[in-house]
Amino acid sequence: MSPGKLFWKALEKERPLQIVGTVNALTALIAKKYGFRVLYISGAGVANTSYGLPDLAMTTLQDVCEDVRRITSASDLPVLVDVDTGWGDVFMIGRTIKEMINAGAAACHLEDQVDTKRCGHRSGKVLVTANEMTNRIKAATDGRTKSSFIIMARTDAHAVEGLQAAIERSQRYVEAGADMIFAEALTSLEEYKKFTDTISVPVLANITEFGKTPMFSIEELNKAGIRMALYPLSANRVMAAAAEKAYSTLRTEGTQKSILNDMQTRDELYDLIGYHKYEKKLDMLFSENKNKAEKKKGK
Repeated sequence: MSPGKLFWKALEKERPLQIVGTVNALTALIAKKYGFRVLYISGAGVANTSYGLPDLAMTTLQDVCEDVRRITSASDLPVLVDVDTGWGDVFMIGRTIKEMINAGAAACHLEDQVDTKRCGHRSGKVLVTANEMTNRIKAATDGRTKSSFIIMARTDAHAVEGLQAAIERSQRYVEAGADMIFAEALTSLEEYKKFTDTISVPVLANITEFGKTPMFSIEELNKAGIRMALYPLSANRVMAAAAEKAYSTLRTEGTQKSILNDMQTRDELYDLIGYHKYEKKLDMLFSENKNKAEKKKGK
């Protein structure tokens, strides 16, 4: 089954479907271990974690594709990818979609900000016209080499033009071919309900921490008609805080003894990545080579 079809299948199993951000292959394996059905690769996650840069359109298509390939090679879960504004004009957007499919992604979302975009939960966002965004969506759908690949349209209009404008834009994006809608930075359940009552395709709520949107529960989001709840950087923020604690402890105490209980153990890591399976194969290979050498020597 294609990654896109797996995404749709997951959407039918959970309401709302919880989608978690993964910043590398190891976190993808951990997410699968705890039963998540769809993974997410955040543009901010790639910029911050892989390159140490702010999320201000400073990474490239290939930068993101590299992380997509690493994660899809380690996990068979479908992956939704943040492709910002598509990295260029309509031809480049078509290429972006092809590259995402080739890298193993199930879906991507395009947004209606200008190319020099900002984080969706920061001030100062500037939008392209609805016409330009519909052209982006058409270019994306035309660029699909697999019909099952999902095109999600993200609108940042709520913070710039208001709720009604965001809904009207989203309606136009669906008419242009968007399979799903990403309603960014809404601030109340009532706003989400107005969105889902109007939009005919599944709607995603971005429940990122420290942003404009309150941390609504899945029960609350379900009542508001939301089909997908996204947690783009939750694990990454916890990991960064843990790294701060580890490095600070080592520097101030001169030993890691006090933080051992905070660590993933060697055995836990080995179980997660299947280490012993690989080691067993290696032992078998050495054993076979040793037996061959002994037989040859005996002759």
